[in-house]
Amino acid sequence: MKKKLDYENVHYTPQFSNFATISVRRLSWLWNLPMTQTINAIMAKLPELVDPEKVCQSCKLTDKCQCCAFTKSKLPQIVENKTA
Repeated sequence: MKKKLDYENVHYTPQFSNFATISVRRLSWLWNLPMTQTINAIMAKLPELVDPEKVCQSCKLTDKCQCCAFTKSKLPQIVENKTA
């Protein structure tokens, strides 16, 4: 029997492919940002590419909306401390 995930308590650090790492690194150089801030900037742009309503409909953590880039009413200022 398949065990149901407890999404509330799942915390992990994803392992990125070489493709993703190399691509993010190049965007970081372009934008003069650390890779972590570059990933945040990419996440901030995703609602323009993916329908936020569809993302919300499939969400399994509805208590985390205030931290989500797909919440239209509360889009966070994700890119902070931009370094020159």
